[in-house]
Amino acid sequence: MEIIPNPKEFEGVKVLQLETTAGATITFFDHAIGINVPRSRFLPVKASSDLLLVQPDLYTLADGYISRNSARANPENPFIELGPEFKKVSKFLSRFKSIPSIIDLDSLSMSGDVWFGANIVLKGKVKIAAKDGVQLEIPDGTILGNKEINGPEDLPG
Repeated sequence: MEIIPNPKEFEGVKVLQLETTAGATITFFDHAIGINVPRSRFLPVKASSDLLLVQPDLYTLADGYISRNSARANPENPFIELGPEFKKVSKFLSRFKSIPSIIDLDSLSMSGDVWFGANIVLKGKVKIAAKDGVQLEIPDGTILGNKEINGPEDLPG
């Protein structure tokens, strides 16, 4: 199979990750065909934004099958964009006491030094961008709906 070089940096050291693609194996089988499966049919987790989609209440796992929560009115997944502070899984997980509810979320854009309490609910379009040098803590039980948060003064009181 073809080897794909993927240069990366790990803990300040430049490394070369060698990868192969499972799709490339199709060339080794006679009369093989490919099928385009839309992303809506499976839930790949390639980034922390994908991890946020599968952890809360949007999907459930039962008997080895993942299914969407029927309480979600919008047939599309929420659009989630997270800043570099959330890139590594360990840092991502450390910023949440519990993963917020996103059943009614349309989009989330989040960056900066943001930390979540427990039982947070995100609805509609939410943008959280902590100001430089400010640690922004979303308190337990906060409901954010169609809101832009840049500092503690923007949080619902």
